[in-house]
Amino acid sequence: MESTVAVTALSALAHPGRLEVFRLLVRAGADGMAAGDIARATGSLPNTLSTNLNILAGASLVQSRREGRSIIYSADYTRMGALLAFLVEDCCAGRPEICAPLSETAARAACC
Repeated sequence: MESTVAVTALSALAHPGRLEVFRLLVRAGADGMAAGDIARATGSLPNTLSTNLNILAGASLVQSRREGRSIIYSADYTRMGALLAFLVEDCCAGRPEICAPLSETAARAACC
């Protein structure tokens, strides 16, 4: 991942409302959620949610698809993984024990 792409993604996540939406979609899994369900879950106004989803989509952090009359949004796990990899790529500075706690935390979170 290029640093400019990472900055765009991090900028999109640097807003509390967008971060809340993104975290909700990550938890929702590959099935995603309809825009109306996201609005209800986050208490977002429709125009605010639309703006936040557009910014997240512009950073390639979320994807959308049409199902009937609904638009379903889901997190882009590939992009999320690339962003996380970019962030921790040089964190160990040749010392893997520095990042070991991150791996342990991720493993615990994935199991439950």
